[in-house]
Amino acid sequence: MKPIRLMAAFLTVGIWTFLSRIMGFVRDIMIAAYLGTGPVAEAFLVAFSLPNLFRRFFAEGAFNMAFVPMFSKKLEADEDAQRFAQDAFIGLAGILTVFTVLGVIAMPALVAMMASGYIGTERFDLAVYYGRIAFPYILFISLSALLSGVLNATGRFAAAAAAPVLLNIIFVAALLIAAVFGGFDARQTGSALAYAVPIAGIAQMLLVWVAAKRAGFALLPGWPKMTPDLKRLALIAAPAALAGGVVQINLLVGRQVASFFEGAVAWLNYADRLYQLPLGVVGIAIGVVLLPDLSRRLRAGDAAGGQDAFNRACELSLALTIPASVALMVIPLPLVSVLYERGAFTTDDTAATAIAVAIYGLGLPAFVMQKTLQPLFFAREDTKRPFYYALIAMALNAGLAIGLSPLIGFTAAAVGTTLTGWATVGLLLWGARNMDGAASFDARFKRRLWRIVVAAILMGLILMILATIMKPFFGVATLRYGALALLVLIGIGSYFGLGHVLGAFRLGEFKRALRR
Repeated sequence: MKPIRLMAAFLTVGIWTFLSRIMGFVRDIMIAAYLGTGPVAEAFLVAFSLPNLFRRFFAEGAFNMAFVPMFSKKLEADEDAQRFAQDAFIGLAGILTVFTVLGVIAMPALVAMMASGYIGTERFDLAVYYGRIAFPYILFISLSALLSGVLNATGRFAAAAAAPVLLNIIFVAALLIAAVFGGFDARQTGSALAYAVPIAGIAQMLLVWVAAKRAGFALLPGWPKMTPDLKRLALIAAPAALAGGVVQINLLVGRQVASFFEGAVAWLNYADRLYQLPLGVVGIAIGVVLLPDLSRRLRAGDAAGGQDAFNRACELSLALTIPASVALMVIPLPLVSVLYERGAFTTDDTAATAIAVAIYGLGLPAFVMQKTLQPLFFAREDTKRPFYYALIAMALNAGLAIGLSPLIGFTAAAVGTTLTGWATVGLLLWGARNMDGAASFDARFKRRLWRIVVAAILMGLILMILATIMKPFFGVATLRYGALALLVLIGIGSYFGLGHVLGAFRLGEFKRALRR
């Protein structure tokens, strides 16, 4: 894959992910307005996070990190990739069917593991009820992830990137139906959201299954059987699964800390949605495209091409992430106020969420850099070292989140996540130092990086000044949306203008990729 095609593929994934995140904002804005940060909202958010936690453990976080490089190399070598994908699909389906049944039965224990601060409160019983409805999502979304890996490895990114849009569309529809027929009753709204989760999983799986069938990979149910390739897949995936488990423990620590502060689970969730927009558009898109590309280049012996792909991915991701990070740190209050503050979401909720947004913003470049560094290991079928680094990160995160919570309250969870993110980047860079220059930064990247930082800082100063001038408009219901839109547009325009003038990038590069 040539660099320009890499950028075009990244933009395909990024644009669809951006649409998904926008729909996710619509969903969260509606949830915040209908449920605020009350017990139903916090119960549903924990219930929905459970299948997503294990989804990252089984699918994107472990299984796919081992499956995609093996599948890509079989495609490159013209081996029986179809049979390998079919066996992997059946094996994963079998494991997850058993796991789903066990999870539904053990839901009270899972909720306690996620948010022990809920025990003895209304939130606990609601979270168990909603969790049992939503948990089968893990089966459908994990199979969707495998099918998406097949599509991505064959250079087809659109369907897999578009699938998450369905989730948010179905959520919004469920909220509207609950509002019409339930009269804005909080518990009925929570039930509607819970039932929407597995329905959305089925819809996503069907979309990517049809796309994979059209690509020549019609994966069908069957009886699992262990083959030599699956044994190798299991051996490679095991350390990645352990690493994924460590990452999820980090999330559990944050949830546990937040569960002891009323409203904090919701505050962190709404803040998470804001920084997940640039992370999803940039970081996840880079990771999705880069892993199969690096795997094919390694199989073909194209070390120079792999190094160039890595550098361009880092360059592009930081060019889009650093300004987003600066914006989240300098204007979190207008962002949260305009997007969420209405209905049951109060000014106190806005202030608490804005603090978390600013802290997450500081870690955003680190979260994205992890997505560009991890494929260097996974493309080489090296899942052990990321696991060791994840163990170190887990210890650091737990120490920070738990140790700081008596001093700074719920924000300790966000501080732990951010500082651990930067530590993980340092560990990954250190671990990749002996990969024959694959992780070395070339002259173009070094030349452009400091210019990107300067352009982002100048944009941040402009945003700070404008936010202060425009502050009265953010308090007027009829004007605040336009005021925020204007502020964001000026920020985008000033950054890209300054970046072009300073030589941080060339606007023509983005235009050519978009045309492709």
